Amino acid sequence: MKQIPAAARPYKKTPEFTEQTVPAGLLKAHQTKQGTWGKINVAEGELLYRILEPEIEEMILSPDKFGVVEPTVLHEVSPLGKVSFHVEFFRNPS
Repeated sequence: MKQIPAAARPYKKTPEFTEQTVPAGLLKAHQTKQGTWGKINVAEGELLYRILEPEIEEMILSPDKFGVVEPTVLHEVSPLGKVSFHVEFFRNPS
């Protein structure tokens, strides 16, 4: 499993999204900025997390399993039924 560097600190968090309110941009290929990691936290249900490079990797996220987004790596998510989740963003201190 990918990990957020120990030195990285949280600096921003999205609102809670559901299968009905997830922004369209998260459902298609997108990426974080250089130096920015994301932690996808599922509060309820399941979310398919697909990493698109360098190879396609898929995992099902749940309240017991979070996803890590590496900087600049293309990825997308897909709700698997009823779901509630948010993304927390991390970066190294300047």
